[in-house]
Amino acid sequence: MKAIPANLQTPGSKRLRNSLLGGALLALLSVPFAHASPSHPPQPSLHVQAQSWVEVEPDKATLNARLWENTPALSTLEESDSSALSDARERLETRASELIEQMETTGLERNAINAGSLNVYPEHIQGPRNEDGEHETLQRTRLERPITVELTDLDQLSEVLDALIAAGVNALDGVQFDLQDRDAATDEALVKALEKAQHKANLMADSLDAELGHVQRIEETQSPIFQPRMMSMRAESDAAGASQSGAASDYSPGTIRIDAGVSVEWALKGPDAPHRPDSDVAAQE
Repeated sequence: MKAIPANLQTPGSKRLRNSLLGGALLALLSVPFAHASPSHPPQPSLHVQAQSWVEVEPDKATLNARLWENTPALSTLEESDSSALSDARERLETRASELIEQMETTGLERNAINAGSLNVYPEHIQGPRNEDGEHETLQRTRLERPITVELTDLDQLSEVLDALIAAGVNALDGVQFDLQDRDAATDEALVKALEKAQHKANLMADSLDAELGHVQRIEETQSPIFQPRMMSMRAESDAAGASQSGAASDYSPGTIRIDAGVSVEWALKGPDAPHRPDSDVAAQE
């Protein structure tokens, strides 16, 4: 682009050029001043981490038991008998029905008792020694049904266990203690962690002659963890022996602990609050 000769420039074009040059010069001069202006120091804050927990007594229990029937053990060279399988299933269904009836006599509602679906397992067991002195391998089929009983009255626990044993369950797989309202317990643990953080923050601020401002950030460092409590059971033969000997059964559920953790940051305010950028106060448990 060619420059316009000075003798051809009009007064308006000269004013425009001078305005543009002046604006550019002003912009260049203002850059150092913008960088030189001091920035505001960050607002001092107090950062607290706290953990707390609650211990609650369970108000719900789930009992797990199993019933099974086996077909006769046969040599692996023999063909399985379908009638033996049908007979084992009929015996199992009869026992399951009798067990449910016996559970209902303890005062349990029908919907508190759940008889699971039928499971079939092929098994290989060790048989007698043959003429060569070696154990022969035998095969049989196990038909099994799981039984689950849910209690909301833990005072019934001992009576229901005795009824299960009297009904001839093949295995007791333990008791799981739980809460009917888990959310209320986990909320309580979280609130206690927040209250502990508030208490620590107030204590630190008072000790430093500072005043807490608004909350700037809240985080969970540990979400409330709920773990049902398990109680393992002894073998049926041991439990039955204790029952026959007249020993009293005591099944104490204990307590369930729920932990929670939080991290909270407050702004500090007031004339006595430190104003240095590196003066943040932090506390961690």
